[in-house]
Amino acid sequence: MVLSGGMDSVTMLHEYASEIVMAVNFSYGSNHNMRELECARLHCRQLGIELVEIDLSFIGRNFHSSLLEGAEAIPEGDYDFDNMKSTVVPFRNGIMLAAAAGLAESNGLEAVMIANHAGDHALYPDCRKSFIDAMARAIAEGTYDGIKLRAPYTLLTKSEIAMRGKRLGIDYSTTYSCYKGREHHCGRCGTCIERRQALADAGIDDTTIYDEE
Repeated sequence: MVLSGGMDSVTMLHEYASEIVMAVNFSYGSNHNMRELECARLHCRQLGIELVEIDLSFIGRNFHSSLLEGAEAIPEGDYDFDNMKSTVVPFRNGIMLAAAAGLAESNGLEAVMIANHAGDHALYPDCRKSFIDAMARAIAEGTYDGIKLRAPYTLLTKSEIAMRGKRLGIDYSTTYSCYKGREHHCGRCGTCIERRQALADAGIDDTTIYDEE
């Protein structure tokens, strides 16, 4: 499973823990990579799931995105297309899924999982169902074992994912979302606002520390 350490992938890790034998975290130079990695390591330790860490730092050196250019480059405000388009890292999920597919086949595993969700569809081309379907065909065709791609959250909202996490008893204070990547969540960028709304919708007490408070 591709595991960032954010709310969505951590929820999937817990929900499908009985089926997951390996998780993979990719470091690609984003502002929040290291904060997320700490969370990914924590949850894999808790669940006894092996975590593989892969360096994709060529993305940070060669691609253009505000997500790769420091905290001050991240826009603040609502999680909408015009405001958040600058955070798109071109073909990020395609690159990660290709590496994950190779890792799966190398270890005799039958499937790769990713935690894209419906809230990302309008903004991120490589989170949409059409992309997932196309990538699933490519992975199956490009591996001897016909590796499957599973993306069970594709049609769920972040709030619905948080509701699943609530039932699982996940402590979301041990996940990280902020695109600025500082010690505490900024509370103002689109991902922070989306996180707050999802937790509120799920009726979860938000114990996240925000810099603005």
